[in-house]
Amino acid sequence: MRKRDPELEKDVLTWIFAILGEPVPKGAIEDILKDGVHLCNLANKLTPGSVKKIAKGGGQFQQMENVQRFQQFAKKYGLPQEEIFQTVDLTERRNVPQVVISLFALGRMTQKHPEFTGPILGPKMAEECKREFNEELLSSHEGELNLQMGFNKGASQAGAGSFGNTRHM
Repeated sequence: MRKRDPELEKDVLTWIFAILGEPVPKGAIEDILKDGVHLCNLANKLTPGSVKKIAKGGGQFQQMENVQRFQQFAKKYGLPQEEIFQTVDLTERRNVPQVVISLFALGRMTQKHPEFTGPILGPKMAEECKREFNEELLSSHEGELNLQMGFNKGASQAGAGSFGNTRHM
């Protein structure tokens, strides 16, 4: 299991509450997000109407349902299944760093959605860099010998001993 990174947790909370337009509450990230209400509100800010029912208050089962609704949203939003945390990672505090990594990945994923104009979390996503080679460029190195073709700059088998003899160790 990964170690917790307080700076990363702070960045994720700041990003979430900047989108929600609310001040960041005091406390640990798992306590703030445990009931899933803020996560569902985040989902609705990123894609309006994506989470229809948000259970506010109530028992642990309703909190877990909120978190599961958020996870379903994250998958539809484009987050790979491997990057989505499990419900117990948050509700039972089994793997809080995985929750933070998932939210960080979601913040990165917002860059692929042009309709989202809010704050971005994480580094800029790579864009396609298509290269096209013409025949002249491809054939320009045909006469060259490079190191991958066996040219070994004067290396020899001198001192290797006579062929056919046994090796003495």
